[in-house]
Amino acid sequence: MDVNITKHENVTTVAFVGRLDTPSAQTVTETIAPVMEAADGTVVLDCKDMTYISSSGLRIFLALRKAAAAQGGKVIVKDINNDIRQVFMMTGFLSLFDIQ
Repeated sequence: MDVNITKHENVTTVAFVGRLDTPSAQTVTETIAPVMEAADGTVVLDCKDMTYISSSGLRIFLALRKAAAAQGGKVIVKDINNDIRQVFMMTGFLSLFDIQ
């Protein structure tokens, strides 16, 4: 799993590439820690190149959403594929996030 973080004005984009699974979750959590600490703007989770998300990955998304809400920010999940959309639907995450 690769994670690319870019910031432009008040929008931080976190682009995920590959599988967000249990083995990669710890590294991803460490990589996005600065985003969680400064999530007072808009955080876009770009999932265009994400091929899979496990429950560990869902926990990361949820933790980021909570951090943003606590700081007055918001999280947008962008470009999820059909398989990930199914996971979001089954877990109730479709209603928790702004999906674009």
